[in-house]
Amino acid sequence: MERAIVGYHRDEANDWVAELDCHHNQHVRNNPPFVNRPWVESAEGRTERLGTKLRCARCDRLELPEHLTPHKKTPEFTESTLPKGLLSEHSTKKGVWGRIAVREGQLNYTVTEPESVTHAITEGQSANIAPEMIHFVAPIGRVRFEIEFYSNNAMDKKG
Repeated sequence: MERAIVGYHRDEANDWVAELDCHHNQHVRNNPPFVNRPWVESAEGRTERLGTKLRCARCDRLELPEHLTPHKKTPEFTESTLPKGLLSEHSTKKGVWGRIAVREGQLNYTVTEPESVTHAITEGQSANIAPEMIHFVAPIGRVRFEIEFYSNNAMDKKG
């Protein structure tokens, strides 16, 4: 999934790291001849690249960033109380992650990008929802689940 650069910092080895709008970080080293990113060496070059999109493999793997905090939780849904909007394609807001936790039964969770993949989430399991990633759910028989949303308010204000 493509994510925008919203800031930079240096790591412990003094290498440049891009901060992405999904809350993941990605090294942006200038390491010719393997990686040519001379723009990262100047403040002007880094500023010009703000908003540039990089592929985020961690979003593709639905890895919830470690530093996020929960800020909202849905009520517990069942197969009969499940809002219809969750059954059709939708996404979370920019910068907002979700985690579906199944308490009983089974729920199919389908992510439609970068390719369509269905995850069967069973009792006691959970699955992450990346920001702005199109998805939908489908209950398989009797089910109870809830969704918790995560963000980093300080970073959300940057993007």
